[in-house]
Amino acid sequence: MRIAVGPEGRRVVVEGERLRVGADVDDAIYEPFAATRVELTWSGGRLQVGGMVSPADALRFRSDAGAIAVNGARVRGDVVVLVGKSSLATVNVLALEDYLVGVLGSEMPKSFPMEALKAQAIAARTYALNKKLDQYGQPFHLGSSVISQVYKGLDAEDVRTREAVEATRGLVLTWQLQPIEAYFHASCGGHTENGAEALGRDLPYLKSVPCACGKLATSHWTIDLKPSELTSLSSKPGKLAVQGRSKTGRAQRVEVGGRSVSAVTFRERVGYMRLKSLHFEVAPARDGWKVTGHGFGHGAGLCQWGARQYAERGWSYEKILAHYYPGTELQTLYE
Repeated sequence: MRIAVGPEGRRVVVEGERLRVGADVDDAIYEPFAATRVELTWSGGRLQVGGMVSPADALRFRSDAGAIAVNGARVRGDVVVLVGKSSLATVNVLALEDYLVGVLGSEMPKSFPMEALKAQAIAARTYALNKKLDQYGQPFHLGSSVISQVYKGLDAEDVRTREAVEATRGLVLTWQLQPIEAYFHASCGGHTENGAEALGRDLPYLKSVPCACGKLATSHWTIDLKPSELTSLSSKPGKLAVQGRSKTGRAQRVEVGGRSVSAVTFRERVGYMRLKSLHFEVAPARDGWKVTGHGFGHGAGLCQWGARQYAERGWSYEKILAHYYPGTELQTLYE
């Protein structure tokens, strides 16, 4: 897997014991690197290494001693630094199963039941393979933020996350023999959303299903919004109201001061971590509005807190996955 780590920038610091460096190809010859720390910079469209212009537009580092730190974040595998249009991109190249251990520790609490962790591991593996096929030949297959799957490298690994990944090695969810788009989210608030409504992806296995997370305290939230926070949507945000909803009750459009905007845009402007989902109600308050909502995330596919609830009831990872991705099959692609 090739994973873009961190935001692009004009300076990257790579650190590691017994570093070697080579070209960004699988059969490259890696030469010993003299230092344990190297600073790479972008200047005028060229890659500079320790202040000297590199003849190559991409360099690949690996450590014979184990982990490499890139801008302070420790990862397994190799680190590629390559030139972009106006900055440097940093890509972690590593085995899929090692990548998944870091994803699982970043995406789901390590204390969750093992069957929930296994279900998440399979969903993450499937999602990664689907994106790798889609991005084949590109500089990287996935990012490391919530836009793709959260990946924090070695610092997110744990014995339980590795156990869940190893116990499900090679298992992938398929539809018509192809890895599915295995979307997942933290909490749906009691009912998942159709893929078409949540993501614009009208897929047969992303159907709305009931979920056990609805009564959990983690599925409910409240925020206060002030008019000053909505001026990017309307110069006079005197009114705030939901205009239309999906069948599961999630907002589709929102009126802000006489202007109609998509609920997705509204959530983006307010902030994904504040307005945690589109399943919300609006009520007037003294200095603006009180927004009360349910769930956290887009709501399609696997609900992580719901998976925890079902695992605690004795459900296997197979049953959990069949519930959230109806009609899919579990296949072993490799061992």
